[in-house]
Amino acid sequence: MKTVVLCGKKMNYDQLLDFSKLSEEVVVYDDADETKLAKRVQDADILVTKENPVTREMIASFPPQLKLIVEAGTGYNNLDIQAAREHGITVCNVPAYSSESVREMAIMFLLMLSSSMQIQSAMLERGDKSNFTDYLCVPHNEVYGKTLGVIGEGHIGSLVIRTALSLGMNILVYTRTKKEDRDGIRHVSLDELLAESDYISLHCPLNDATRHIIDADALKKMKKSACLINTSRGALIDEKALYKALRDGEIAGAALDVQETEPLPEDSPLFTLSNVILTPHIGWKAADSRKRLVGIIRQNIEAYRSGNPINVVN
Repeated sequence: MKTVVLCGKKMNYDQLLDFSKLSEEVVVYDDADETKLAKRVQDADILVTKENPVTREMIASFPPQLKLIVEAGTGYNNLDIQAAREHGITVCNVPAYSSESVREMAIMFLLMLSSSMQIQSAMLERGDKSNFTDYLCVPHNEVYGKTLGVIGEGHIGSLVIRTALSLGMNILVYTRTKKEDRDGIRHVSLDELLAESDYISLHCPLNDATRHIIDADALKKMKKSACLINTSRGALIDEKALYKALRDGEIAGAALDVQETEPLPEDSPLFTLSNVILTPHIGWKAADSRKRLVGIIRQNIEAYRSGNPINVVN
């Protein structure tokens, strides 16, 4: 069987991954050029994608023997899974491959926002050593005893909660399905979470119900001292509203590993703010996570070929 991998460079930018073990024949393309997709998959049995759009029109052009699409990630909102179903194509995702890495990213953001590490590093970069001579002249706070609001309590959200509890934080959780409270964790409405949290971390999928779940109204409900963390999907936040809230001091800060448009345009006003931490969607990119990713892609393919597909999303 032949497997075609798109966006290979995004996953294997450091050449640490081995895609050759996915099937008997594997062809890897660095990009996902839509104009070349039909030609690239014309004799493929399996397609592996990474966050690139796969539309109804594209799926209609696929050869009849292509019956499996593997999205090399957890989210699959880039795929028209209904169209795939109509064409008899199974779609699998790769859940939980980067959960530990993204958990660490969210906690790192939490600690960076609460402490003065980023500010002090910037001071030294510009040659300002006053922090060493004037004692501590920038804000530096604990997270112990503070309240973390978590929107979404899936695998990654649960890991973040577990770590935050070990740091002595109080936890508020908002989920679409109400769950039982337990030690240190209260399940509340979204409005209550927004109003009471010192830090808010997003861990929900992107869909019609969650798009811009953090909009101008939501930001106005947050404490002025609160900070927002997003390691999930960029479009969960209305970036224009967030920029205004950060600029005008409606909230204290934000840390974003994901953005509405990726890569974030170089002229984005978010780059001009000192109270926002920006990273280029690197939460999943740890070498350990990416090697795990390839392993689970292989498991998906092997399970499908054995007649017992796993991680099916359509």
